[in-house]
Amino acid sequence: MSPHRRPRNKAVVIAILQSADRLRRRATDMLAPYDITLQQFNVLRILRGARPDGLCTLTIAERMIEQAPGITRLIDRLETKGLVRRVRSAEDRRQVWCRITPPGERLLARLDAAVEAYDLAAVRGLSPADQDRLTALLDLVHEEPK
Repeated sequence: MSPHRRPRNKAVVIAILQSADRLRRRATDMLAPYDITLQQFNVLRILRGARPDGLCTLTIAERMIEQAPGITRLIDRLETKGLVRRVRSAEDRRQVWCRITPPGERLLARLDAAVEAYDLAAVRGLSPADQDRLTALLDLVHEEPK
């Protein structure tokens, strides 16, 4: 092997990390005018999908695309912005449920077209079959080792 050529596995990992970084930066730029972060957006989408019941904090954390160690602080910020509200469970006072608010829903509705355009642009060079294949391959990459 040439001293200037990376082993294949390293090249693949670097390509994945570079792609993830570019996608993350573009998404961050898209969301900046709306004064929310990528992680905050992710929480809002999770909660929109959990309407009307909402979810407890731990479930939100499990469903995050990018793991957020400070999920409570993240939800605090969304609550301060009026995009999320917390409701203590009547059955178990220790459990707190989070729900998206109408302003949070309106924000996501305003973002839907931009997010769809972002998603389409991100894979514009891939055929539908290539997209399916890439998804399957990436599923194998982040699958837990046996």
